[in-house]
Amino acid sequence: MTALVTGATGFVGSAIARLLLERGESVRVLARPGSDRRNLKGLDLEVAEGDLGDPASLERALRGCRALFHAAADYRLWVPKPEEIYQANVEGTRRLMELAGETGVERIVYTSSVATLGIDPGGAPANEDTPVTQDDMIGHYKRSKFLAEREVDTLVREAGLPAVIVNPSTPVGPRDIKPTPTGRMIVEAAAGRMPAYVDTGLNVVHVDDVAAGHLLAFDKGAAGERYILGGENLTLGEILTRIAALCGRRPPRVKIPHNALVPLAHAAEAWARLNGKGEPFVTLDGLKMARKRMFFSSAKAAEKLGYKARPAQEALADAVQWFREAGYTKG
Repeated sequence: MTALVTGATGFVGSAIARLLLERGESVRVLARPGSDRRNLKGLDLEVAEGDLGDPASLERALRGCRALFHAAADYRLWVPKPEEIYQANVEGTRRLMELAGETGVERIVYTSSVATLGIDPGGAPANEDTPVTQDDMIGHYKRSKFLAEREVDTLVREAGLPAVIVNPSTPVGPRDIKPTPTGRMIVEAAAGRMPAYVDTGLNVVHVDDVAAGHLLAFDKGAAGERYILGGENLTLGEILTRIAALCGRRPPRVKIPHNALVPLAHAAEAWARLNGKGEPFVTLDGLKMARKRMFFSSAKAAEKLGYKARPAQEALADAVQWFREAGYTKG
């Protein structure tokens, strides 16, 4: 079987490609010309150059593939030009899915996110059925992923698209080369540059467990169904304390009220617009999201797919070690 993996130069996609190769599948990856391909180094796979905005390149990449793992996404919590994130995550996903149906792909796993799911108002771990609407989506990233998931769901229902949807929580671990927003936080904490924190929470999962969940969804998932691929629910204070212990540092003790960071977020976003050098470390949307604890349950994936996740401590340890060895941090 030949499987096309999008996003394989990135974090989750590269982990999926590696697991597919380990089980003996032929792997083709979609990569933009000139993209950073460090995560593909040494892997016995085929590279198809193309872009989600180029239908001809997508059709070439899909040709002869029986399987598609669509893990590519524009994962930025702040963008100076919001239309870019919708073009990639919504328009690009719909275009790829339509072409996959036309070219005879037999099985698809679409990588969504827990960002598209509802949050339990009482703080209990949410699941795939927790109520949610588009109005609950904070920021362009979450909104774009919500809309993209609806596009996939519509094609499943109306066109019989053979797609399974998975919703990873907060992956951490090796090969986060960009790094992701969560990876940036780990790097800063490991370097001792996060002396304070806000009261929020995340569901932390090892990236390799997320990749394994994708293959389980491919093998056992039902078309149109969603499966949360998560790990352990931790407050941000607990996460930072664990990272500090791994690095031999003192954990942060100061908890900052969310409102106190609003002026800083305004200033950081204004500076980012002026210098054009990337996403600010503190954003207004990020603060809004942090007001709720992003706690989730993977019980459905465990029951229906046989999904398992290792303890968050192992995921954080692997992330810290990889960032240290890759030169992102010291100590």
